[in-house]
Amino acid sequence: MLDLKWVRENPDVVRKDLKRRRMTTELLDDLLTADLEYRRLKQEVDNLRAERNRLTEQVRTLKKEGKNADAELKKAAGIPDMIKTTEETADRELNRVKYSLMRLPNILHESVPDGKDDTENKELRKWGTPKTPSFNLRTHEEIAEKMGGADFERGAKISGAGFCFIKGNLALMDIALQRFAIDSLMKKGFTLLEPPLMMRRDSYEGVTDLADFENVMYGIKDDDSYLIATSEHPIAAMHRDEVLEELPLLYAGVSPCFRREIGAHGVDTKGLFRMHQFQKVEQFVFCAPEESWEWHEKLLKNAEEIWQALGIPYSVVAVCTGDMGTVAAKKYDIEAWMPREGKYKEVVSCSNCTSYQAVRLNIKRRIGKQGALDEKKEWLHTLNSTAIATSRALRAILENNQHEDGSVEIPKVLRPYMNNMTELR
Repeated sequence: MLDLKWVRENPDVVRKDLKRRRMTTELLDDLLTADLEYRRLKQEVDNLRAERNRLTEQVRTLKKEGKNADAELKKAAGIPDMIKTTEETADRELNRVKYSLMRLPNILHESVPDGKDDTENKELRKWGTPKTPSFNLRTHEEIAEKMGGADFERGAKISGAGFCFIKGNLALMDIALQRFAIDSLMKKGFTLLEPPLMMRRDSYEGVTDLADFENVMYGIKDDDSYLIATSEHPIAAMHRDEVLEELPLLYAGVSPCFRREIGAHGVDTKGLFRMHQFQKVEQFVFCAPEESWEWHEKLLKNAEEIWQALGIPYSVVAVCTGDMGTVAAKKYDIEAWMPREGKYKEVVSCSNCTSYQAVRLNIKRRIGKQGALDEKKEWLHTLNSTAIATSRALRAILENNQHEDGSVEIPKVLRPYMNNMTELR
């Protein structure tokens, strides 16, 4: 969330940003009104307590002098109830502040392109040349099933739509994609991390849009916990309520991901592309504010290098204001070429969240030596980017690398992880 002190001092900046996002200022206006009233009520409580202490001392003095203190005692007797009533009203105003503050979006970077929705995202560049096959492409589901690599029917039978069994050499390719991405990131200094697959709500609220609890995450019945939608979330919360000194911290998170939404259905959006459960390797960085924009470009470059090594044509787009979520200040997407649909589809999301998650999670960095006169603490920045979401990568490979006979060429970088096989049949 945004820092409350900063919002008080910069309301016009927030208003301008909300206008860019095509949002009303209702949340901001309610926040500022409630905050002002809360601070007034807190001052009133402080004044009442001071008055109570003054009267208590006055009663003590009068009694010591043998004088009548009934009037002072009568005044003092009503103060506790006044304090209680005022504090209860103040708490209600504070809850209004928290409600609005948790829902105000991050401040967008000035370079984010204006646009109403994802149709107005700005293409920055393309890599690779989409192939034009001389034969009719099979769907990735058909190819996967014929080679014994996926069982969608039985997956749906036991778990419902959006689940499947991935089997045999296709499962081996899934693991190979993870290993290749992990090795690529570890060579760049990232620490491999397997996070918990469940999070308590109080930690989860620090990392994501609150609407995700209803639309995206799976809650655990009779427990205040949720299955993770991405390893980004537990990694972000990992250093909750901490002050970090040695930055940057680079993590490569690997985990299953669980998501309720599947999205719109099209020619090939079922199958492996949109699933309720999939594997993903995620890049995550904690860094100093002055380094975060450089790291944003580095994370994008890391993801591009992975997709270039796989040989899959892709497009890089800057996400526009109308398609930006609550948490990110700027976001890039990488969209891989999907020949069956004849279009580029999102496979990587790369975000700079600036201090938004850090404020929610109370994570700061220390500047200067601890205990020194020049010691200072400030909010750090967090960034995240997909390295590889394997189900989407599997679809891209099955479509882009298939031959007329139904076999699929294995990308060269994956072959060492697949017993040196050269194709799936």
